Amino acid sequence: MFTGIIEDLGKIREISEKQIVIETVLEVKLGDSVSVNGACLTVKDVRQENKKFVFSADISKETYNRTNLRFLKQNNFVNLERAMLTNGRLAGHFVLGHVDTIIKILSIETELFVFELPKEYKKYVVEKGSVAIDGISLTVAKKYDDRFYVAVIPYTFENTNLKYKKVGDYVNLEVDILAKYIEILLNQKEGKLSIEFLKQHGFIK
Repeated sequence: MFTGIIEDLGKIREISEKQIVIETVLEVKLGDSVSVNGACLTVKDVRQENKKFVFSADISKETYNRTNLRFLKQNNFVNLERAMLTNGRLAGHFVLGHVDTIIKILSIETELFVFELPKEYKKYVVEKGSVAIDGISLTVAKKYDDRFYVAVIPYTFENTNLKYKKVGDYVNLEVDILAKYIEILLNQKEGKLSIEFLKQHGFIK
């Protein structure tokens, strides 16, 4: 599990449909889970070069087809985050590293990024709720039928790959897993959770 707080911008040394090799200042170990642009990958090989670490990870066919890893090239930068420690602080939100889909950047206006919102994921995105964009925990500022807005603070912009993005680029989207769990509970005919129950207890208006 991850938090969506990016630790480093890693530089791609090599990438193919089956493997990625990344250079980073983060100390990673064999078998570690690392979020790469929001996709959870497992370190299969690592070596240290001076003060940097170079690790490789396999890319499954599912991950390659579902994420923006297929658009990346050598020397591109990717957002990196190591798996959260059990005694660590949850500074962002619960991010699993399981990318739902890719979405296009529609516009960039200073600190305001506008992303397309596919119809099938509209129900999981709410104003003031959390989303993971390329692994970054961000808060939805505005939501419309086909798009949503995110305000990016200067620190996040400078310390993630958002500073390299342009209109038309694709980013990885992971919606809040809590929304999916609630949907499942609501759809269980024998469950006790209902819209009425949520309204009574102040979860929705």
